[in-house]
Amino acid sequence: MARRRLTPLKQTISMASRRKLLFGAAAAAGAAASGLAWRLWPEQGLLNPCAATLPSELARHEIVTAAWHNIAPTRMWDCHVHLVGLGDSPSGVWINPRMQSLLHPMQYAQRLFFLNAGCAHDAPGRVDESYVERMHNLVDGLAPGAKLVLLAFDHTFSEEGQRDLDRSAFHTPNTYAAELAARHPRYFEWAASIHPYRADCVEALEWCIDKGARAVKWLPPAMGIDPASPLCDRFYSAAARLDIPIITHAGQERAVHGASSPALGNPLKLRRALDHGVRIVVAHCATMGEDQDLDRGPEGPWTSSFALFERLMDDARYAGRLFGDISAVTQVNRAGPHLHRLLQRTDWHARLLNGSDYPLPGIMPLFSIERLIDQGFLHPRTSPVLKGIREHNPLLFDFVLKRELRSGANRFAEAVFQTRDFFTVAASGRRNAPAAAVSTGASTH
Repeated sequence: MARRRLTPLKQTISMASRRKLLFGAAAAAGAAASGLAWRLWPEQGLLNPCAATLPSELARHEIVTAAWHNIAPTRMWDCHVHLVGLGDSPSGVWINPRMQSLLHPMQYAQRLFFLNAGCAHDAPGRVDESYVERMHNLVDGLAPGAKLVLLAFDHTFSEEGQRDLDRSAFHTPNTYAAELAARHPRYFEWAASIHPYRADCVEALEWCIDKGARAVKWLPPAMGIDPASPLCDRFYSAAARLDIPIITHAGQERAVHGASSPALGNPLKLRRALDHGVRIVVAHCATMGEDQDLDRGPEGPWTSSFALFERLMDDARYAGRLFGDISAVTQVNRAGPHLHRLLQRTDWHARLLNGSDYPLPGIMPLFSIERLIDQGFLHPRTSPVLKGIREHNPLLFDFVLKRELRSGANRFAEAVFQTRDFFTVAASGRRNAPAAAVSTGASTH
């Protein structure tokens, strides 16, 4: 029998269906491989619906209006926003081939989840562009003046200072993040990412600051950075001199593979940077995982990563130098006793910074409003509103959700959400001399 030829519309539908089936299969494989199979039927489905403009009944809802009370939008910089893509533009973005291979189902699924969360999964040939356009739309749904701090991401480097592509997860160049922030100043600021083992790390840092970088982003377990290594000292001295903060992951890391060195996420390894006078922001406040208590020797007992972070926060020597960001703390794998503790430690709130960890708020299985209600963080009345907002604007969802959080009578202070001052306070004190000349090639990437 002759094979029936599909019309162009049916071809499009068929291709879309195949992509959706492939996404679902990869997601199932990835979730099973990581022990997360119980989340395959999340309360808001598996995929981000990527809905458009927020309906007026949600945009004007009293819960949304209350969230903005006493918040100056122009001071609200979301300090933890991942800038990702596929490199299908002049961006220079690169991803490890393993993330595009079904032979590595976990990494393949993570790539698809990230792109779906950023609503760029179904835009062949223009993923980079679509990802940025979606961020524009989401910021337009916030109060005027709010901005996102876009995070670049460096390669992994060896201790000899050689770039290691095989152990690199992905690469978002500093030049790309800087260009987007310069081209869209109403929407974006940016944070550089510079591996401290690079021979040109200090020159690259000076170049990035000259181009407006507000911070430096590290993910030590994935990037192969030991924050306690003397190899970081050159970089720490420069960061302290230039008073630029380092936003660095601590605790367990599941989202990015790369070098896959979990011990490098130990919060206590950050003492070296703090002792150099560097301002350190611990991403997610180390709310997941365990690390060895290095204060009790190299074979110290395994201890909650959050408890080690808490120890550093309570060390009087680090007041004014150690901070935490609250990105991701409401995810199902983090929300619990540590989140209650963050809300209850009101003495820390002046040292906590809000970030969304975007696009992760758009990864549907990572959040459960009903579970947060059961844990006592939310009033049941918030459930339909938060779920509705999330389908349209994950950034607004993340903000309103955190403004609604309670632990007894405690909630996050308004200062937690007004982060601009933290990133701009040192700018006037930096030297005005031109930064060292650095090429736009590997040095600034």
